[in-house]
Formats: sequence, C-alpha cells, structure tokens
Amino acid sequence: MAETESPVPSTPARSDRSPWNWLLVIPIVVPLLTPLFNHDSPRLWGFPAFYWLQFLFILVGVATTSVVYRMTRR
Repeated sequence: MAETESPVPSTPARSDRSPWNWLLVIPIVVPLLTPLFNHDSPRLWGFPAFYWLQFLFILVGVATTSVVYRMTRR
C-alpha cells in the first residue's frame, strides 16, 4: 500500500522573534529591583513609597505591554 498524505492546510509559520518583545523584560525586572522601594520616604498623599511605586509598576507593565502589542500585531 502506498502512503497517502492527508491534506493538511498549510498555515504560515508564526514568528515571535520580534525585537519589540524584549521590552517585556522591563515590567518583570523593574519590580525586582528592591532598592527602588526599600524605604519609607518619599510619601505621596500619605502613602509610603512602596505602595505608590507598586501602582507605578502596574502602569509601566500596562504601557509596555500595549506598546509591544501595537508594534507586533500584523
């Protein structure tokens, strides 16, 4: 018997090797830099630096992810 190949629709190869993806390292590494928030001052609206820097890290992560998404979508 001869082997027959089943017709598999060919999809274009997906490449996730965009240099823009390297920007996603920023929201991972920046919160790990503990000297940035390992102190009580400055206070912002009465909140210690740790708390408002955590909110800032969230905004940095959202902004970075948005930029990478917009630059890598087809």
